[in-house]
Amino acid sequence: MGLFDSLKSSAGSAPAGNAGGSSPKRETFTFTTIPRSVEDLKALPESDLSTPFKTCALTMLVLLNYGDDVNATIEMLNFLKGPEPMNPYQTQFLRDRLAGKEYVVRSFFEGSSPQNNYIPNEPLKITVYDNPYSYPEAGWATLHMDSSGADSPRQIKCRLKPSTNQWFMVENLALSDIRTPAAADPWA
Repeated sequence: MGLFDSLKSSAGSAPAGNAGGSSPKRETFTFTTIPRSVEDLKALPESDLSTPFKTCALTMLVLLNYGDDVNATIEMLNFLKGPEPMNPYQTQFLRDRLAGKEYVVRSFFEGSSPQNNYIPNEPLKITVYDNPYSYPEAGWATLHMDSSGADSPRQIKCRLKPSTNQWFMVENLALSDIRTPAAADPWA
């Protein structure tokens, strides 16, 4: 049974930067499972957080668990945030953005669309990319992802911790509203 079968039935290394104007770097990540705990997350090879691309992809993967277990999702996000865990404002922000709208996160994964109620293909694939403005200063990165329900890319900001050479998520700017899924759209 696939990861999203119940939804289908019910709904119907540190980059050098791109400041020189070179082609954007794109990385596609493939996942066969959604982590349900910090231990599951740490078992994934991307959890070394050696690039901001890995951190961004894992952030969205972890958020797929939000509707099933808010507390476990917050614990996993705290791992991805490193030395600055989620504060009460950030926790409330997630609740406001995702309560009843878990499809927003699914929209970043390949195969999702408003017409199929944002049910992604399996295995899960997500592409993260940079642009010439992604690295405003050393140790900082703002990377981009496309949502199948939005017209412009969404971003996640990351920061390098030099003592561990890991990239941690600082701010998730990817959770704005998107087009309503067909099953919930009275005009569809």
